[in-house]
Amino acid sequence: PLPNATGRAAEPCGAVSVAIPLAMMLAGMAGNALAMLLVSRSYRAKGSRRKRSFLLCIGSLALTDMLGQLLTSPIVISVYLADRAWDAVDPSGRLCAFFGFAMTAFGLCPLLIASAMAAERALATRAPHWYATHMSPRVTRAALLAIGAAALAIALLPLAGLGRYALQWPGTWCFISTGAGSAAFAAAFAALGLLSLAVTVGCNLATIGALLARCRARTPRAGRPWGRIATDTLLQLLGIMCVLSACWAPLLVTMLRMTWGRSLEHCRAVPTPAQGNARHRDCDFFLTAVRLASLNQILDPWVYLLLRRMLLQRCCQAASAVSHCSNATCSARATTLSQEPRRPAA
Repeated sequence: PLPNATGRAAEPCGAVSVAIPLAMMLAGMAGNALAMLLVSRSYRAKGSRRKRSFLLCIGSLALTDMLGQLLTSPIVISVYLADRAWDAVDPSGRLCAFFGFAMTAFGLCPLLIASAMAAERALATRAPHWYATHMSPRVTRAALLAIGAAALAIALLPLAGLGRYALQWPGTWCFISTGAGSAAFAAAFAALGLLSLAVTVGCNLATIGALLARCRARTPRAGRPWGRIATDTLLQLLGIMCVLSACWAPLLVTMLRMTWGRSLEHCRAVPTPAQGNARHRDCDFFLTAVRLASLNQILDPWVYLLLRRMLLQRCCQAASAVSHCSNATCSARATTLSQEPRRPAA
């Protein structure tokens, strides 16, 4: 169905269900809470400045993702429980503006943090002497505060009259309007997001190149432990690039395309029979793109932190359960993994 002027869906639709936002909220809260707990414990332990900077970035990313879910998911669930009648939950329309603000600020902030983390890794591997001299947890905190302030300032522009937030299909959430009077702001948001993705991918590729060059330069005696660490880091960087691009690129590209062509303002009205199928496809695709972007909040703590060592350390246990390998073999494998040096992502 398509929402009518009151923000209520005109008819039932299988693609729209309260179970989806509820499940995404619970999964995201669990993953980000676990990531923040692990980061807090590791940060209190003694470690290098580089490790502390890395943990600050991870903790900020998890906190941002959690706040975004806490501020938006309960509103979505409330609207679903009100039979998708937005006016019943928000008769004044102010909640829609707040929802759009939260979506914009806490969507843009993780993209900027991810690009900053990618730049930090590239500097650490390609300019280690400059990095050791100039980078510190204090600089990292200042950079994270600047990113947060920039994201909040951009999200406040519609409240100052530059762009506007509008109810979106299927009448359960609000975001940047792509119609007349707001196309420039929507295009700026999409362009800034795509630029952040490009910076993240470019810096990660530079880091991968530096790691491969170091692996080739290592002596055979030191090559085995370093090669395992480098492989672990390479897999993580590739996972970060794939997850970030797959989750955000569809939404950002769609928004940029809509500012140049047909916007989705028609999703707020009931379609005519002749236009119904085309409008359904457009609006459903936009909803799917937004859900993919929201999925990034769930996957972030896993690709950045939780799977980094957990995946390798639990690999032998999983193999033992499947192939019934001997306890001696598994113990030797676990001992080898536990004795390897644990360095932060290069």
